Amino acid sequence: MLVVVSYDVSTKTMSGKKRLRKVAETCLDYGIRAQNSVFECIVDPAQWEELKEQLLSIYKKEEDSLRFYFLGANWQKRLEHYGKEKKLNIDDLLII
Repeated sequence: MLVVVSYDVSTKTMSGKKRLRKVAETCLDYGIRAQNSVFECIVDPAQWEELKEQLLSIYKKEEDSLRFYFLGANWQKRLEHYGKEKKLNIDDLLII
C-alpha cells in the first residue's frame, strides 16, 4: 500500500531540529521524499506499523504534527503530478 507521510516539526529549539532530522531519516528508511516534508512510502501492513510506531515515538505532540494519507494498493490511479518533475520512481528497489 502507498502511505503518504507529511509532517511539521517545530525547529525553534535544538531538540526540535534533532527531531526534524530523525523524522526525515526514519521516513527515508521506508520511502522517497516527494517534497521537503512529504514522503511516499510503499509498505506492507507490518512495515506500516513499524514506521508509524517509530514516528510517534520521535514527534512531540505539543509542538509537532504528523499526517498520514492512505492511498492503498491501487494508488497509481489516485495520484496525479503536475509541474517540475523530479526523476523519482517509487517502484524502484528501496534498500532499508
